[in-house]
This record gives sequence, structure tokens and C-alpha cells, in this order.
Amino acid sequence: MLELDVILLPFTEKRYRDLSPEDQRDYHALINCEDQDLFNWFMEKAVCPDPSIRRMVNLVLEHARQG
Repeated sequence: MLELDVILLPFTEKRYRDLSPEDQRDYHALINCEDQDLFNWFMEKAVCPDPSIRRMVNLVLEHARQG
């Protein structure tokens, strides 16, 4: 989904390598979620039930808003 690429690619390129190993693990869990779930979370139409992934969604959204 192009919309997801627009949000995730800049985060991956600019922030991923600086994440802690735990956050990198959570990021991998995030990107392995279903596209429709990701879309709903990033468009803030739904909230991820997993707190670790929800935290990562918020980090990605924060980065997107700053960019």
C-alpha cells in the first residue's frame, strides 16, 4: 500500500538504526502486521491492541508529523 510506504520508508531510513534492539524488534513486529491494520492505525481510525506495537505506531506517526 503506497500510503504505508510514505509513512514507513522515511522512518526506516532516518530512525531505524538509532532504535534500541527492543524497539527494532517491535518495529519488525509492526511491519509484519496486516496492511489493513497498519493503515487503520496510521490513519488513527483504530488503536493497536498490542502496547509495544502501539508505541511504535506512535513513534512513526511522530516522525511523520515532524517531517
